[in-house]
Amino acid sequence: MLAVDHPRYKWVALSNTTLGTLLATINSSIVLISLPAIFKGIHLNALEPGNVSYLLWMLMGYMLVTAVLVVTLGRLGDMYGRVKIYNAGFAIFTLTSVILALDPFDGGGGALWLIGWRVLQAVGGAMLMANSAAIITDAFSSKQRGMALGVNIVAALAGSFIGLVVGGVLAEWDWRSVFWVNIPLGILGTVWAYRSLHDTGVRRKAKIDWWGNATFAIGLTAVLAAITYGIQPYGGHTMGWTSPWVLTGLIGGGLVLVAFGIIETRVADPMFPLALFRNTAFTSGNIASLLSAVARGGLQFMLIIWLQGIWLPLHGYDYEQTPLWAGIYLVPLTIGFLVAGPLAGALSDRFGPRLFAAGGLLVMAGSFVGMLLLPSDFNYAVFALLIFVNGLGGGLFAAPNTSLVMSSVPANMRGAASGMRATFQNAGQVLSIGLFFSLMVAGLAGSLPSTLSSGLTAQGVSAATADQVAQIPPVGTLFAAFLGYNPIAELLGQPTLDSLPAQNADTLTGLEFFPRLISGPFHDGLVIVFWLAIAMTVIGALASLLRGKPAPKEDETPEGEFVAHEAELASELAEAQGLAPATRVAEPIDAPGVKA
Repeated sequence: MLAVDHPRYKWVALSNTTLGTLLATINSSIVLISLPAIFKGIHLNALEPGNVSYLLWMLMGYMLVTAVLVVTLGRLGDMYGRVKIYNAGFAIFTLTSVILALDPFDGGGGALWLIGWRVLQAVGGAMLMANSAAIITDAFSSKQRGMALGVNIVAALAGSFIGLVVGGVLAEWDWRSVFWVNIPLGILGTVWAYRSLHDTGVRRKAKIDWWGNATFAIGLTAVLAAITYGIQPYGGHTMGWTSPWVLTGLIGGGLVLVAFGIIETRVADPMFPLALFRNTAFTSGNIASLLSAVARGGLQFMLIIWLQGIWLPLHGYDYEQTPLWAGIYLVPLTIGFLVAGPLAGALSDRFGPRLFAAGGLLVMAGSFVGMLLLPSDFNYAVFALLIFVNGLGGGLFAAPNTSLVMSSVPANMRGAASGMRATFQNAGQVLSIGLFFSLMVAGLAGSLPSTLSSGLTAQGVSAATADQVAQIPPVGTLFAAFLGYNPIAELLGQPTLDSLPAQNADTLTGLEFFPRLISGPFHDGLVIVFWLAIAMTVIGALASLLRGKPAPKEDETPEGEFVAHEAELASELAEAQGLAPATRVAEPIDAPGVKA
């Protein structure tokens, strides 16, 4: 076990937190691409009306829970020790992976088992994500922090895309293996963390802000859950935004979040000091992070639908193999992250982070422009180049943005700041599903019914049957493309297929009919999605250029650690919250070379 003042300790901290973050983010996407195999494994038809909720919660439950809890768990890390919370998260994450792989049920029961335990797994993942950046910021001096955070954050972002490849490969073998794969790495990381990591940061003694925690969790959960259900049809409408439950969640959740803001300005020890948002660098960095996460999440889902539902079948890939090959064909995106991320972190340490963060988002915007020009049946070399450039842009942005955010707060607030940063990122992923799926469904609703009806009648299906099938909610067609299979046989039914000439029936249920049918309407929706992504990344780039007050300076100790001069800023925060300025904000815990 290395002491905290050992020159290699910071690299141990970086290695372990990067492993933890990588595992947590891989699991946000590994299920995403494995859903066809999972639903087949538990014998559940995802497109039956009553089963759509299972699909959505299996898809979004993990991301929703991590978005809601990371701020609270980061704040608990500030109070009780970041390493203590982080280590517990590794253990919870590993244990729940074992339980998920042992799902004993079929059908709805099997789905509920997976959803419930994924929620608990997300608690462990949130513990890891909320505290990893703060642990790294504590361990590294300001001269190396950008590089260290670059490695960690790029691992987090790349993990969401690595999960696509790993999920595709493992789902081809056995759906339970997407959970088994976590176990050996989880055990290694848990034992390693408990044996090697120390709390070297500043710990702030405070009471738990129960009302703040409760209102934040309830409000954000209500809003994100309402967005989830807004995608589903309701009362004859293609989507559920007019549903009383959805409106209640959006309006009620928003009001509860307003109450959270009021509470946080009046309690002595707030869960999150909202006065930090008075720091322009902190606020603009988080806004840029949110916009980037929404754009990146939208890209991820659209590319999976594009590949699994359209491009791969048109190029002769069987539907059962499309998850695997979709993951493989998205590898250039991951490579772009891995190439640019650590390099951008190291360069931003020398030349400053703002231009790298803004430039990365502008590079992403340029790649979205290129994708706008691609036809549905694209040339893969051009597609690979564009997603590689998109990955480069994301890598250029990630580490400098994180360094901006984390270096703009006092040391005793780093856990809460890290949690808020992760909340913006994870909430962006959930928002991207609701936003981009809604835009895509709206685009499909205009042209898909007539396209579907004319395509079916051209193959001999009666006009009455074709019109009936054409009235299905567009979200069902979108989920079919997302899951990578042809729903035509299920929509028509076997009696209708049997009444058709064999050649026509084979055409309807073959590889090309469904992809060619939806490619035009899908591309219409894709144009709207990519224009919105361009707007978000450009606005995020402008936000990244905003400057605020200089971050608190740091004294470098001989061992390369630091102690932040935070008393002045902490007093400002206390005054902003209506409290008396503190004469002593915190005491360093186990900080080498520093006496309390």
